[in-house]
Amino acid sequence: MDNNIAHPSQREGLGGPLVSIIMGSTSDLPVMEKACKQLDELQVPFEVNALSAHRTPEAVEQFASQAASRGIRVIIAAAGMAAALPGVIAAQTTLPVIGVPIKGMLDGLDALLSIVQMPPGIPVATVGVNAAQNAALLACQMLALGDEALAQRLADHKVGLKAKIEKANKELAELNFAYKTN
Repeated sequence: MDNNIAHPSQREGLGGPLVSIIMGSTSDLPVMEKACKQLDELQVPFEVNALSAHRTPEAVEQFASQAASRGIRVIIAAAGMAAALPGVIAAQTTLPVIGVPIKGMLDGLDALLSIVQMPPGIPVATVGVNAAQNAALLACQMLALGDEALAQRLADHKVGLKAKIEKANKELAELNFAYKTN
């Protein structure tokens, strides 16, 4: 297995990663960058790697079986088409796995169905198609159960969402059209 997966980067001031973002290939990165940005904003250490359930099955098995012992607390796994990656990882770890279906051939329906239809005993939490930001927020909510500071950052994030909508409504109120009534 690649040493970059087994030994996460130890940037100055950060411990090891708490969240692992795994994608089937780097073609998924434009979608998964949203999860990276959200974790960064909420100050949650994470790692990002590409592993394929079909092309690197041994590396996936090794990653999944060692993730908890490396300090990983939540795994976000993204895949398109057959989307086996989240399920294969979930089958080999007791850590929570959040699946992100990636839009592909059938507008992501193929990936969504592959991830959401897990057999009994192998749960994978599933977010919407290309919803990497929601996957990161869900991971943070899981981690925040034991981390009051992170819980507060999440609460502040929600307040920020409310403020954005209030600002948008004020801007919409200023639009002027002949038949606009509000």
